[in-house]
Formats: sequence, C-alpha cells, structure tokens
Amino acid sequence: MGSLCLVLVMLQLSWSLSSSVPPASSHLCLPHQRDSLLHFKTTMSVDCDLNKDPYPRIDIESWNKSIDCCSWEGVKCDHVSGHVIGIDLSHSCLGGSLFANNSLFQLHNLQWLDLSSNSLGGSILENTSSLFHFHGLQRLNLADNGFDGTISSKLFSQLVSLDLSGDFELHIRFNGQGLDMLARNLTKLRNLVLDYVDMSDVALTSFPNLSSSIEHLSLSGWGSIPSSFGNLTQIISIDLYGNSPEGQIPDVFGDLRKLTSLSFSSCNLSGPLPITIFNLTKITHLDLINNHLEGPLPNHVSELQYLEQLWLSNNSISGGVPSWLFTLPSLSLLGLSYNKLVGPIDRIQKPSSIREVDLSHNNIGGPIPDSIFDLVNLISLDLSSNNLSGVIKTDMLSRLTSLEVLDVSSNSLLSLSTSGNDVNYSFPQLETVNFSGCSVRQFPNFFQTSNLGELDLSNNMISGGISKREAEGWEGLQWTNSLNLLQGPILSTCFNPQIPISKELSEIVISKNKLTGNIPSSICNLSSLYVLDLSENSLSGTIPDCLGNFGYLQLLDLQMNKFIGEIPNSFVNNYLSHLLLNDNQLEGLVPPSLANSTSLELLNLGNNKLRDRFPYWLALLPRLQVLILRFNRFYGSLPHSIASSNFSALRIIDLSGNEFTGTLSMKFFRNLKAMKDKPKEWLYSTTFNYMGRSYGSGIHEISVNVTTKRLEMELTKAVAIFVSLDLSNNQFYGKIPEDVGQLISLQMLNFSHNNFTGPIPASFENLVALESLDLSSNMLNGKIPSQMTKLTFLEVLNLSNNNLVEPIPHGNHL
Repeated sequence: MGSLCLVLVMLQLSWSLSSSVPPASSHLCLPHQRDSLLHFKTTMSVDCDLNKDPYPRIDIESWNKSIDCCSWEGVKCDHVSGHVIGIDLSHSCLGGSLFANNSLFQLHNLQWLDLSSNSLGGSILENTSSLFHFHGLQRLNLADNGFDGTISSKLFSQLVSLDLSGDFELHIRFNGQGLDMLARNLTKLRNLVLDYVDMSDVALTSFPNLSSSIEHLSLSGWGSIPSSFGNLTQIISIDLYGNSPEGQIPDVFGDLRKLTSLSFSSCNLSGPLPITIFNLTKITHLDLINNHLEGPLPNHVSELQYLEQLWLSNNSISGGVPSWLFTLPSLSLLGLSYNKLVGPIDRIQKPSSIREVDLSHNNIGGPIPDSIFDLVNLISLDLSSNNLSGVIKTDMLSRLTSLEVLDVSSNSLLSLSTSGNDVNYSFPQLETVNFSGCSVRQFPNFFQTSNLGELDLSNNMISGGISKREAEGWEGLQWTNSLNLLQGPILSTCFNPQIPISKELSEIVISKNKLTGNIPSSICNLSSLYVLDLSENSLSGTIPDCLGNFGYLQLLDLQMNKFIGEIPNSFVNNYLSHLLLNDNQLEGLVPPSLANSTSLELLNLGNNKLRDRFPYWLALLPRLQVLILRFNRFYGSLPHSIASSNFSALRIIDLSGNEFTGTLSMKFFRNLKAMKDKPKEWLYSTTFNYMGRSYGSGIHEISVNVTTKRLEMELTKAVAIFVSLDLSNNQFYGKIPEDVGQLISLQMLNFSHNNFTGPIPASFENLVALESLDLSSNMLNGKIPSQMTKLTFLEVLNLSNNNLVEPIPHGNHL
C-alpha cells in the first residue's frame, strides 16, 4: 500500500521532461541560477553502488554551461520569468550532504523539489533549514535518503505534498510539538507521507489538527490509529502498514466517502472488523493482512461495488465463507488464507469476474461447490490446507478455461476423478497443479492436454507403475513431485527416448516410493535440471556420469537406494549445494572433481563401502558446513588441512565407523571457527530453496542422521542450528587435545570406541552448549574434572569402560 501512495505522489509530482525544454521564444536560464545549479553539482557525488538503482535516472554530469540550464535533465523553468521552479533528481545515485549554505537554496522561486531515493545524509534539521526561504514551495520529497535528526516544526505554509519517509531504521523523528505544528501550519496539505519516521514522542492529539482536506496519508511503521481519522473527510488513501497500535480498529469510517485505498496491514490489531468498512462505496483496495482480527464476515454486503482487491490473510477470522465475496462486480483478488474459516463454502448465486482466490490454510470443510467452477475468469485458485472432501471432476475443471494455477493440496479427503474421456478436455492455460496430500489414486491424464509446467502429486495413494500412455504428453513439464506407492522401472518408462520430454524440465522429485531399475541414460538430456531427488527407493545400477556435469544442478539426492560402483568423477558444477549419496553400496574413492563444487554446503556419503584416505582437498570448499563420511572404510590419519581456514564453516563432522588412526593434533581444532562461535543459526537452510520455491514446508526438508544421546536421530529443521563432532568407532589414540574445549558451540561430542589415553581435558568446562558427551570405551585415566558440573545443558554423559577414578563430581544437575 505504501507503493500505491508513492505512485500517487509521483503522479502529483510528475512533469513531462520534454516540457522542461522551453520554446525558442522563452527566456533563457538566468545566469546566477545556472551558476547555483553548477555549484550544487560540484557538492554531489554520483555513485550507484550506494543505491538500489543500476544507473542514475537523471545524469547531472551532463549539466554544463554550453546548454541552457532550462533544457537540462531534471530542471524546469518558468517560461515567462526564466526562474528555476522545479528540480527532480530522484533515483539519480547522488551522494553527499545538503548544508545550509548549499547553492541549491539560492533558488528562491522553487515550487517543487524531489531528491528522493538517493544517498544524501546528515541532520535533516541542519541541512534543510535554508529550505524555509522557499515561501512558494508546494511539493517536497526527500524520501529514501540517509537523513537523520529531528524534523523542525517551522515548515512551509504553502506545501501541498510532503514526503519525508525513511527506511526501516527510523533515523528521522518528530519532536513532541513537530507534528502538531506541521498539522496546524500546513493547511493546504493534500499528500503526507511519513513512512518509518520516528513519532514516539508525538501525541495522538496532533491528528485532529490535520487538515480535513488531506487526501493521501501514509504513516507506515509508526504507532496508534487515532479516532480523529474520521474527521479526514476528503481522504482518498490511508496507509499505516507496519504500525503497532494494538487494540481494535476504531469504527470511524462512516464519513470517509471518498476513501479508495486503506491499509492497516501488520498493525497487531485485534477485535472484530468495523462494520463501516463494508459501507465504503468508493473503496478499491482494502488491506488488513497480518493482524489478529477475529469474528465472522458479514452475511451480506452490497456497497463494495468498486472493490478490486481484498486482503484479509493471516488473521483469526472465523465463521463461514459468504457467497457475496464472489459476487462483487469489480473484485479481482481475494486473499483470506491463514484464518479460521469453516465450511462449507456458500453456493454462489451470481458469479463475478474474480481472477485470483486464496482460501488456503483454513478449516473449510465439505465438497467444493459446483458454482466455484462458474468463476470462469479465474487464473489462480488456492484451496490448499483445508478439510475439503468429495471429488473434483474433469468436466467441472474444464469450465475454468483461463485457469493457470490450481492448488488443492493438503485436503486428505479430496480426490480427483479420472476416466478414459479425460483427454478430450482442454486446459490451454494451466501451468501449475498441486494435488499433494489428497486422495488421488491414479495418475491424471487430462492434464496432458495442457501446457503444464509444474505437477505435484506427492503424498497420495497412487500405486503401481506408469504405462507408456500415461507417460506421454508432458512435453512442457518443468517440475514434478511424487511421493506415493509407485513401484517398478518407472524411470525407464518416463524417460524412454521415444517419449518427448521437455529439456526445460528443472525438478524431479520421486522420493520414498518403490522404484526399481537403473537411472536411464536419457536423463542426461535434461540440461536444465536443478533438483533431482530419487531418494528412498530401490534403484540400482551405477550413477550416470552426466549427473556430475549438469550445469545448473543444485540438489542431488540419491540416498537410501541400492546403487553400486564408483561415484562419477565428473563434477564440474559450481552450483551444487547439497549432495546426498548415503546408504547405498558405493565403492572406490571420493571423486576429486568434487573440489570444483565450490558452493557445496552438505556432503553426505555415509553408510557405503568407500575406501579412501581422508579427502584433504575438501578444504577447497569454503561453504561446506556438513560433512558425513560415517561407516565406510576410510583409513589413515587425519591431515592438518582439515583445520585450515577453508574448513572454517564446518559445524557437523561425522567420521564415525571408519578405520582412521593416529593422534589428534591441536591444529585439528584451531580453525574450526563455526564450532568456536557462540551458538546461533547459520546461513544454512534445511528447506532447500530455489526460484522462490521452498522445499522445507512439505516433503523436501534436507535431513541428516546423527548419533546423539545414545540414539540415532534424523535431523531436519534442527540441522540448521546443530553443531556436532563424531569421531567414534575408529582407531585414534593419544591424548585428547585441550583445544577441544575451544569448540564452545558443540552440542554433541562423541569420541567413544577409540584408544584415547590420559585425562579428560579440564577445558571441557567451556563446552557450555554441550547436550551429549560420549567418551566411553577408551583408555582414559585420572579423575573426572569437577569443572564439568558447569555443563548445565548436558543430558547424556557416558564415560564407561575407561580407567577413570572416583570421586564423581556433584553439582548443578550432574
């Protein structure tokens, strides 16, 4: 909504640059005003690296004496007097400060000044004090700069439009009397934008003094909603996005007959919806998302004839879904997701031309009424995460000829009918279909006549194989997701060279099924693939070499299958971030070409038959955070390179169940910086994200298995904050270095079943985040350090099968 106000401001401030060129008969720019502008130019720097803009909209470097200054970009002159009356240098990558003696303030005839969206800084009171000489200034826009300090109350009585909005950090503020004086002095004000201006010292009594003729008011990121808004009878738009007034919305809208846009989103409001909001006859945009509003919607509404967008998502609105929502003649977008609506949906008597409907994440039950499919202009329909039941039939869907997105996922009692006649129906616009978590029992084939790009049929009851006929007709598919009871050599059928598959296919997720057979070589033709997840099946054979050199592949998950042979040594892709090949029967070496995958964050090769020394070249992977080589046949000592600075991101290391030997040097631990930092959430996501899609909300959470607290656990969301070091079940010997005590973020430490000797390091007292410590089955001796009583988070401590002596320390919870 803030952007709407900005558009309105820009409309008020807009002027044709072509009109800034005076006709031949007009006065030339006055010399002293030209010199003032040129001097102003020397006080500014132009640096787009400091701004969001890739290049300056107005290039002040082009200003020079050889051209009449009234023809310069961003300058407008009076065609009679030649005085400079307007300057627009918004989005021009300007940097610097506006001191009181700046030559810009010598242009006393300015009527409007727009310096918004630059990198100007300093105290706004000091820098703009000379602006008070502009007695004719009507429009002033200093928004989106780096000004700070207190705004003066000595503002200009002629102002019609004022925008001093800042960023989210509230650098600019009004003092106790500032807004009150502004409201009293600016009697001609029509547009006021003070987004993210600090008004913590401003009293609500200031608002009744605002001119009743004000039309556009935006105060995002401020405070309360005063009842005096009801006095602003000429107001057209109100935006209070991001305020924290709490309490109820005052029912003060009865006289705001000109109001077209209202946003109270993210304001922490509660209570019922004011009934007068539904009587605003001119309203076109109503945004109340992200609050705590409750109670039912009105049963009948007829006044909102011009309403185009209704946003009520993320509240606690209850009751049924009234049919008037779908009969308003101008409504194009309806957002009611994440509420407490129940069903069934009322039958729609007179369907409107609505285009987007989102009723997801409610408690709506019963069947989808047939009348929903009479909304023939729909392009997006989201009914996901409800309690809908019944059957969606092909002939019903076929009426929605403009539909592009259909999401009915997470409705466990909802099914989809399929029949031999389905291919006779056409869905020319349909691009995305999500039936995940429903009761679909067989592959739908009526979507084969569409240009479908994304299909999610995961978590249904589809079983058996896929016939060649069912595999045909998916030429445009870019993303597919299936987690069902599929079985057999489905991949060979789907990727048969005789069946055309789009080379634009970018995501394949067919995990947790009973797939058998090999990965066909024809998969190598999918050059745009960036997600391939075939995990938890019974696939066999070798891994195709081409999977290592896909140019865009980011996630390769083939874990928990029956693959044999060596891991391909063909990795050339520096986009690969997650590689999971664990729990197969892979042999040989860790391929050195993985050193090319410099974006790799997670590498899981655990539970295979790999035989190699520790792959020291992994130090070339600067982002590697999770390294799991558990239960293979790795041997030899650990090189010092594991503690090089390039391993500083590692925070989960699991080398357990191998044949490593030798001592642990102090250098092993010194540069494991991620383990030495204070506990935090790292820049790592268990929800694999790409192109705006999150895979963590449903089936595609990245998980790893660790042994902690005597149990093997699968970590999903916790992996983003978990820190562990597991060297158990190897043949390490010698003393445990004191430097282990520097790894203060460790939550799990397991050195069990080795040949360590000597005492338990006293430095373990520093491991304040430790929850599980297992040093069992070694040859440790001496006393248990009394300092270990400081480990207040410790839940599991196993020191058995050593040569330790009493006394056992007591204190805190130990």
